Amino acid sequence: MADKATDSGGEPVNEQVVANRWSVLRTELNQLYSKMTELEMELSEHSLVIGAIQPLDPTRKCYRMIGGVLVERTIAEVLPAVQRNKEGLQEVITRLTEALQKKKKEIADYEAKYKIKIRRGDDEIQKEGEHKESSGQGVLVGPA
Repeated sequence: MADKATDSGGEPVNEQVVANRWSVLRTELNQLYSKMTELEMELSEHSLVIGAIQPLDPTRKCYRMIGGVLVERTIAEVLPAVQRNKEGLQEVITRLTEALQKKKKEIADYEAKYKIKIRRGDDEIQKEGEHKESSGQGVLVGPA
């Protein structure tokens, strides 16, 4: 049985279907953003670890978490693995950035095709205005 919400060309004809599809696209975009943020945090942690153990003696003991198990290794064994992981994270972040750009373009095209405009409520605009006003205020600290 054919879907009644689409015409013979497969295009949505119902406003609710268009809104749902747009919502799905926005959710996918937010998921990409959150995954990128998570990976960037991991990349930052890898950089900190590399910076901390690089100047140390390569024969010195260090501990590494592998699959939930803490194992004892030397810095000479751990440093190359952490550097490889960091490079892998950078590659994944690069691919996610490309996917993010494609998803943004897909959303922009979808919004243009169906003339979707995001309306902001008056209370959101008012809150934003209050936030801008209060962001210039300092904190009063008493004598220590």
